[in-house]
Amino acid sequence: MNVNKTNIYLKPDSSRVLIRKFMTSDTEQERIKNIVARVIALSEEEARTNYEETIEDFNPRHFKIEDVFIRHYEIIEKHITAGVEVSEIKKRLIGAYFTSEYALESAALFNPSIVRHPDQKGLPAGSLRFIMSLRAIGEGHISSITFREGTIDKGHSITLKEPTHFVVAPEPLTRSVYSKKIFKNKINALGAQGSYTHRILKGLKEEFTFEELVACMNTLHKKDEGVLRENAIAHERILWLAYANYELEFSEEWPLSSRIIFPYTSSDKNGIEDARFVEFREDDGSTMYYATFVAFDGKAIMPKMLKTSDFKHFSIFTLSGEGVYNKGMALFPRRIGGKYAMIGRQDGENLYLMFSDNIEFWPKPKPLLRPKFPWEFIQIGNCGSPMETDKGWLVLTHGVGPMREYSLGAILLDKEDPARVIGQLKEPLLHPGHSSRNGYVPNVIYTCGALVYESTLILPYAVSDYATEIALVDLDELLKQLSK
Repeated sequence: MNVNKTNIYLKPDSSRVLIRKFMTSDTEQERIKNIVARVIALSEEEARTNYEETIEDFNPRHFKIEDVFIRHYEIIEKHITAGVEVSEIKKRLIGAYFTSEYALESAALFNPSIVRHPDQKGLPAGSLRFIMSLRAIGEGHISSITFREGTIDKGHSITLKEPTHFVVAPEPLTRSVYSKKIFKNKINALGAQGSYTHRILKGLKEEFTFEELVACMNTLHKKDEGVLRENAIAHERILWLAYANYELEFSEEWPLSSRIIFPYTSSDKNGIEDARFVEFREDDGSTMYYATFVAFDGKAIMPKMLKTSDFKHFSIFTLSGEGVYNKGMALFPRRIGGKYAMIGRQDGENLYLMFSDNIEFWPKPKPLLRPKFPWEFIQIGNCGSPMETDKGWLVLTHGVGPMREYSLGAILLDKEDPARVIGQLKEPLLHPGHSSRNGYVPNVIYTCGALVYESTLILPYAVSDYATEIALVDLDELLKQLSK
């Protein structure tokens, strides 16, 4: 199988730093008060000199950094002794003391997926604009999602747009509207059902806001002072679930490559891993971009999904059901037989297929494929959403063989009945070579999604969990191999 590797090589760039809060937790009240007191004790001249030096050093690295300092000052303002006057310059300086930089891709930039850009205006005939998502890893092995834009022309030449030097990540917002039916099912999946939960849900409308949820809980607690104490676990899980389903809003001012989906909530605080983006087309022709990913809280993983129509506003929500308790889930790009369809891994070894009427709930899946060839004896899984072709659903897979070597393969599923595997590569499409064995995790070739454009498969892939390359594969030749 002929795989044409391009000269594109995306490696981690430690100069792309995210600005974030530093030491603002209420658990460090004493230290916070001490730091604030030291700044307030400075003369105005000393404070201004210190602040101007800070601005000179860091302003070129960030977007509107002084606005960030003010926001961070407002977070710890409650720790300032009542009646103490704080000048504007000291407010900004205090904010700077509670701000730090995080090099989000200092360790790795890998596991890409690729989709058609929602804006195809102004391109030469035969060209396509795309968006590529990547998993970035920085200090502490914290993963986040970053983006790149690019084009492929009619001669199959790929050009990537230079990323911005600054990056931004907005604070998460609670979900604008929650469905009571969905919320109830998710609470049940968390094991938080019971009389307390029933009373809370009874007081909510069929669709409710976070503020209405909190108001309902407060009303219940006022009626019975002991109810919160007796139902502390259920109370905690309800709030955890509400916060775990959230939204992000990026400003129009921020270019796509500057927008970072960074873990901030308790459910994903240790990482947002391996997003598999897909352009989903409804039966009426409307489109929405979805991505499955794994949220990691430091102890356990949780499959989640995000959706966006414009890559500016993102809605992020938890998934529930028997089918979502492992990694590697990938959504089909359209409904099949009126249902959503998903391919995934349940047991860390085999591939499974599942269908659902509701994109947030996935019932028990059915086995689809087990390891068959030596290069996948340890494990087989998907490498992104299935791609529709004239011959069937093309699914990139990964297989794990001797020495925990990850290779890429491919299978073909029946178009009308994707439970039928009608083709499978006997040999890997891509496997680690001598030039791609070393990295953050050695001996791994991996991708979270490719893109079919005309007769070409655009295949971005990660090299040993460190960097990202792009290859081009002749689609007809690949399908011919799968049909043998």
